[in-house]
Amino acid sequence: MVIDAIGDHFKDKKVDVVVGIEARGFIMGAALAYKLGAGVILIRKPGKLPYNTHKVIYELEYGTDSLEIHADAIQPGQNILIADDLLATGGTVKAVTELVKKFDCRVVGLAFMIELEFLKGRERLKDYEVFSLMKF
Repeated sequence: MVIDAIGDHFKDKKVDVVVGIEARGFIMGAALAYKLGAGVILIRKPGKLPYNTHKVIYELEYGTDSLEIHADAIQPGQNILIADDLLATGGTVKAVTELVKKFDCRVVGLAFMIELEFLKGRERLKDYEVFSLMKF
């Protein structure tokens, strides 16, 4: 039901690739890609991908973290949907948007199953369409 609802919301966006953020975003990303007839790309923690990568380092409330994507994962001009299970402060997904921008692609939306509104993550993502099914 979750995948159907999110997929229906983005069905007219002509999504070429769904980007899933480690690790629960892998499940959502793969299922959404299937629903939308799109490819799937996984954003991973450093050292997990077996090829040349692009990396982003970002701030957390308690330090820094980083994520990587294969250097040849996205083609210029592709329409990208970024998916994860939870939108909290927005720091991780903001870093992912910066990472995929290196590919000269178009982010058509950010999809979440749950949004914790009191953490105001949506405010960090005001340049993008943010869609979440449940808000707390």
